[in-house]
Amino acid sequence: RAAARRVDAVKTVHHGGVTIVEGDAGEPLIRRTDDTARLLEACFSAKSKCAVLYPENVTSRFFDLSSGEAGLILDKLRRFRIRLAVVCAPGSVTFSRHFAELRADDLRIFETREAALEWLGGVEEVR
Repeated sequence: RAAARRVDAVKTVHHGGVTIVEGDAGEPLIRRTDDTARLLEACFSAKSKCAVLYPENVTSRFFDLSSGEAGLILDKLRRFRIRLAVVCAPGSVTFSRHFAELRADDLRIFETREAALEWLGGVEEVR
């Protein structure tokens, strides 16, 4: 079971020996691409290279690849080698046609929080 510690709009979860920063489901965190710094700060503070977010935590056009917002956010996270799992319950998000073609080792979309934590928990943390 994952233990958690909450700070502002994110909490720190420990799962499988890995520290993971998790956004509060239903709460905005990254309203504009520049807000990615909030997630980075949380990761730095927690000494984490892993994050779990929910659709409400990212920009409204994150899942529309043509907007460029996902690319800008992911680029900022990649610079610091942060892996991102996004939990989207079935039918909760409309993905653009090209979003499905997005392939990245550091981004995965999951239907459940548990699956996201398992994926990130299997990642050896870089200290």
